[in-house]
Amino acid sequence: MTTDAGSLTKTAPASPETAREAKRSLGSRLAEGVSGGLVRVFLIVVGLFWLVPTIGLLLSSLRAPRDMAASGWWEVFTKPSQLTFQSYEELLKNGDITSSLFNTVLITVPATVLVVVIGSLAGYAFAWMEFPGRDWWFLAVVGLLVVPVQVALIPIAELFGKIGLFGSIVGVILFHVGFGLPFAVFLLRNFFAEIPRELLEAARLDGAGELRLFVRVVMPLGGPAIASLGIFQFLWVWNDMLVALIFSDSGNQPITVALQTQVRQFGNNIDVLAPGAFISMVIPLAVFFAFQRQFVSGVMAGAVK
Repeated sequence: MTTDAGSLTKTAPASPETAREAKRSLGSRLAEGVSGGLVRVFLIVVGLFWLVPTIGLLLSSLRAPRDMAASGWWEVFTKPSQLTFQSYEELLKNGDITSSLFNTVLITVPATVLVVVIGSLAGYAFAWMEFPGRDWWFLAVVGLLVVPVQVALIPIAELFGKIGLFGSIVGVILFHVGFGLPFAVFLLRNFFAEIPRELLEAARLDGAGELRLFVRVVMPLGGPAIASLGIFQFLWVWNDMLVALIFSDSGNQPITVALQTQVRQFGNNIDVLAPGAFISMVIPLAVFFAFQRQFVSGVMAGAVK
């Protein structure tokens, strides 16, 4: 009796790995094939394209006004002798730009600190403290997130005019704090609510009051979320022009409004526009990269249990 070896080969069962490979779609196999070095190279190229405007602004700020008027910034690669700090020297002599940069710091730092501190306290209260109408108050805070800034400009301008805050730095700070708090409370309340209750109860059994519990336990655990909130608020206030344009006067305007004023006289102030714009851009970039790790941790917090 003879056996056909070919028929035995055809009827042999396939291995589980072979079966799974056959069931995979063409799209999944292609996605797995390009998920390595090719995607990384593509992302690096995209990142470099995003940096082109910043690099161009930096190189423009290091060129003399006559060179900027004659050709584009890319000419420095063939004529590196064009690079000079003359524009930055002119910037330091421009009192409007230097004072506006100082005003921007006076506005941004208090507006960021107040939002972080008040938002942290309110977020903890909504997450772990019992008081009448807590859930309804929190819903009201969430509802404020949908209120556009433009709707409140005229009413708040009239209110600030009546109490003597219109045109002052304090008025700009209060406006930014008021519109930054709803998002701050919403973000931090949701983050603080994920803290294990057993940890807080153990601290209370050790005699910790609410304030000490907040400072010693909640704040360290909420560091990533607080850092993310601080970065968001800092970038929003630093780059704002609409609120500052309305609520500040010529004596306390920030850098964004000062640069916009210089644009009206572009032909006479080209030597201060480029370095001023670069400084206005590089400071928030430096803040972001300085707290990049905390920012990523805060964004990813709660995504993985």
